Amino acid sequence: MRIKNIIILLTALFIIGTSLVESLGSYLSPEEETELGRRFLISITSHYEPSDYPYIVEYINDLGKYLGHQIEVPYFPLNFYVIKESGLNAFAAPAGHVFIFSGMIRVMDNLDELASILAHELAHVSARHLASRVERSKKIGMATMAGILAGILAGGKAAGALVTSSIAAGIQAELGYSREDESQADQLGFKYTHRSGFNPNGMITVLKKIQRERWYGKGEIPPYLLTHPGTPERMANIEGMLVGYQKMPEPDRTKGLRSKFPIFRTMVMALYHDKEDATREFKKSLHADTESAVANYGLGLIMQREGLVDDALNHFKIALRKKPDSIPIMYAMGQAYHTSGQYENSISILNEALRLSPKDKEIMYLLAQSLQTLERYDQASKIYERLTFLPPVKHRVYYNLGLIYGRQGKLVMAHYNLGIYFTKLRRREKALFHFKKAKGLVGSDAALRKKIDKALTDLKGF
Repeated sequence: MRIKNIIILLTALFIIGTSLVESLGSYLSPEEETELGRRFLISITSHYEPSDYPYIVEYINDLGKYLGHQIEVPYFPLNFYVIKESGLNAFAAPAGHVFIFSGMIRVMDNLDELASILAHELAHVSARHLASRVERSKKIGMATMAGILAGILAGGKAAGALVTSSIAAGIQAELGYSREDESQADQLGFKYTHRSGFNPNGMITVLKKIQRERWYGKGEIPPYLLTHPGTPERMANIEGMLVGYQKMPEPDRTKGLRSKFPIFRTMVMALYHDKEDATREFKKSLHADTESAVANYGLGLIMQREGLVDDALNHFKIALRKKPDSIPIMYAMGQAYHTSGQYENSISILNEALRLSPKDKEIMYLLAQSLQTLERYDQASKIYERLTFLPPVKHRVYYNLGLIYGRQGKLVMAHYNLGIYFTKLRRREKALFHFKKAKGLVGSDAALRKKIDKALTDLKGF
């Protein structure tokens, strides 16, 4: 009997090992997946608009990459995006790109819910579920595949535009996640969430909200349910994993992200949600607490969005009294002061923000703009120059440096920076003009001449 059991075990191990080798061999190569991810980004951004508000982008990436540290084998760099869309959806795209709709963030009450959703999507990335399924459907070109994937995962208007051909209809079923994929993603996501110091129960509460949207919404199935099957079964499985679960002590990083979540959600609500609904929610909070930082900040952002700068500033001031170290609130105030021509006030609040966060590029750029407007060129140019060493660099940094150096009579540096600016815009002729001007004026500065020569050489490759 013992020999028989050993034979059965060895046979099972052989079958499992063979299946694993076949499975691993069926994945897209990392290079192919990277290219598919690049094309996917082109497709998705042609139908949806990702948020570019700096503190929304910063927060979602800080949280996502923190969770991503739990991935045992990180195949790709991770990038996270908030899509300006009211539907309930989140999805992982090829090559480590993870998306969440602003509407999904709207229904969340706490960071555990957001962390659980992102951890689930990261699990799809780490298990390379899409890479395996796309490999089985390599019947069409990368660009077409990217478009079909964008339509399937995002749903809504993208689905109508991108998943219409007979080719797309033929392979759509092959590309969807299976219940086994979802089960594995839930198990891994549970682990990532727990090990990062968040409560995995957040996945249960957010899935219940998505289910409620299905029954009490506008008769439409939330896109998330179309691409993540077996929700009742999933909830039962997660509840099983929660039996005997003990929450670990929160690391400082988790505490920091948790403390910033209300401001993050407020930004998403105020900037991308229906203005009337958001205003009602914030005013309701003010009835309970007239000094509420998040409610005043949210109303300030809405009024700033509507051009009511003075009213916005009144709310920002109240919010800052309650949260005196909030960089997003200080940034919004600096913007409001700058927009209304109160440059000294803008400089004052931005300098305070820079003291608290010395490497904040958005604060630095806005401060340099205010200084430049007041013709304090020496101070502004020092900040812009510092920004050139903190990638990624805004194109306008080089443009503003060109203008400032021109005003100061530093024509070599003016032309050199304008040359960089037009190079970034891929306007070859204008870049060539400015680099040639700079070379003609450079004189005996060997180091600068070398930089100009390199810039001219690089232009030949355009």
